[in-house]
Amino acid sequence: MLRIAVIGAGHWGPNLIRNFHNHQASDVVWVADRDESRLALTRSRYPEIQVTSDVDRVLADPAVDAVVIATPTATHYALAAAALRAGKHVLVEKPIATRLAEAEELCALARDGGRVLMVGHVFLFNAAIRRVKEYLDQGKLGQVFYISMARTNLGPIRMDVNAAWDLAAHDVAIVNYWLEALPTHAAAHGGSWFNPGIEDAVFANLWYGNGVIANLHVSWLNPRKVRDITIVGEKGMLTFDDMNLSEPLRLYDKTVTEQRSPGFIDTFASFRTSIREGDILIPKVPTNEPLRAECDHFLDCIAQGTRPVSDGWSGAAAVRVLAAFDRSMAGDGQKVAL
Repeated sequence: MLRIAVIGAGHWGPNLIRNFHNHQASDVVWVADRDESRLALTRSRYPEIQVTSDVDRVLADPAVDAVVIATPTATHYALAAAALRAGKHVLVEKPIATRLAEAEELCALARDGGRVLMVGHVFLFNAAIRRVKEYLDQGKLGQVFYISMARTNLGPIRMDVNAAWDLAAHDVAIVNYWLEALPTHAAAHGGSWFNPGIEDAVFANLWYGNGVIANLHVSWLNPRKVRDITIVGEKGMLTFDDMNLSEPLRLYDKTVTEQRSPGFIDTFASFRTSIREGDILIPKVPTNEPLRAECDHFLDCIAQGTRPVSDGWSGAAAVRVLAAFDRSMAGDGQKVAL
C-alpha cells in the first residue's frame, strides 16, 4: 500500500482524496489545508485520516510515499519542489508551475531524486480523448488540417491566473498528446473585465510544424458550459463533445475532394460536386472516470518505475505555451515563437 498525502482539500482535493483512499493499492494518511473548515469536513468524512494546516509536518513524515497537490496554481511550484526534495513522488494539478524555469527545475529534481513527477492533465485519461488518439495514429482522418477547441462556462472566476492558465492548459495538453508534437508559434487576444491584468476570456492560435493550426476559445464568462473539439482532416472530420456522456464522439465521412465540374464553378450544383457528404459514425466509447484512471496511472508508474503519460516534461511544454499566450496578449496579439 502506497501512503499518500493530499495537500489541498478545496474544490478538487476531495475527489483526489476519495480516489486514493478507496484504492486497493494506496491509502491517504494525511490531508493538509490552510482552511480549518475544510479540514473539519475531511475529518468528519474520513476520521481515520490525519489532518493538519502545517505542510512541513506532512513532508517530514517518513511514512508518506507520495504527495498529491491540489492547491491554487501560484503555489504549485513551491509545494512540488519541497515534496520532491523531501524524497516524495509527486502528482501536482495542472499547470505544473507559472514559469517555465520553475517547471523545468521540478523535472530536474524528480530526475535527480529518482521520483515520479506527474501533472494532473486529467483529459489525457478520458476514454474518448484516447480513442481519438487511436484514430489519428491509424490515419483515419488523413492529414490533419486544423483543430478547433472551445472550453467555456460561467465561473469559477480565478484571482491568481487568467482563463488560459486555468482552462487552456487542458486543450494545449490534449493537442500536444494527439499530435505528438509541440507548437512552433502562438498568438492570443484576451479581455479583462473584472480583475485588471487577469483575462476572463482568451482567443488563441497555435501553429505546429506539420501544418496543423489549433484554435482555442476559453472563458469563465460564458452562459453555457461547453467542452467541444472539432478536428478537420484530409480524409474525414471528427467532433468531441465532453458534455454528451453517452455519445461524445462523431466521425464524419465529409471531405473536400479534388473532383470538380469541368470549367468554371459558377453554380450551386457544380460547387456541390467538390464536396463529399458521407455517413456519420457514432462510435461506442466506454464510460470511465478520467480522474480514477489518472490516479491508477500515477500509482502504476510509482510501482513499476515507468514514465507517466503526463509527466513533468509534458507539463513544462504546456507552461511554455501558456507563457507564450501571455507574451502575445501583452504585445497586442502578435505571433510569437516558442
